[in-house]
Amino acid sequence: MDKWKLKWLTWGVVVFMVLAVGLMLSRTLRRTSHITLPESGPSSEQTAGAQDGEEDALTVVEVTPETVQAAIATLARPESYRRTVTVEQFWSGGSGSYEVKTAVSGPWTRIDRTMPDGRVRHTATGPETVYVWYNNEKNVYSGPVGGISADAEQSIPTYEDILDLPVEQIVAADYRMISDVCCIYVETAEDPSGYVLRYWVSVDTGLLAAAEKLQEGSTVYRMAALTADQSELPQDTFLLPDGTSVLQ
Repeated sequence: MDKWKLKWLTWGVVVFMVLAVGLMLSRTLRRTSHITLPESGPSSEQTAGAQDGEEDALTVVEVTPETVQAAIATLARPESYRRTVTVEQFWSGGSGSYEVKTAVSGPWTRIDRTMPDGRVRHTATGPETVYVWYNNEKNVYSGPVGGISADAEQSIPTYEDILDLPVEQIVAADYRMISDVCCIYVETAEDPSGYVLRYWVSVDTGLLAAAEKLQEGSTVYRMAALTADQSELPQDTFLLPDGTSVLQ
């Protein structure tokens, strides 16, 4: 074989190797930033999240009562968002519901809730201080946060409490769809007072999408907030009535 043919044969091999390596790297780098999800189970409710082309965006792994705490620990709430939380409460012979508008910026949470008397209660809760005022009044109460959390102000459970539960208190864990929101589902065993807690945590936002509290099989509490707006917050979100920003 003459030198000219040998030269072109050598370049052909080199080009082939470069293309092959490039293809391998492109497949390796095509990773998702989403949390890994549990393996689909036998029920249609559990398998819905792994169908309709979602395999390209989700890595499916098994979640059980023994492993769900590790899965929950990988979630993180967004640094900034706003949403509306609907809360329902049930008692013997009646029920009631209300909405809570929530906005979060870093460690600060603003909550606007219409009270039964028609007044709107505004709170801005930070790491050390909470501000409270009503309607458009100028009078603002401020004091140490103490044991008041932003979740408590919203009247929603803190799903991270799941991480502190003994494993034997978790009786069910898998993933389930609420509307088009894929969630990690956790259910606790009945406690001595007859209460059972159910959590649906969005794997997309890391936020509690829904929760229920049952007593002896009857629902006494329910919350839902299926969507969250993560666009830039309005500039006046964390302003007090006198124009002072709590973020400064």
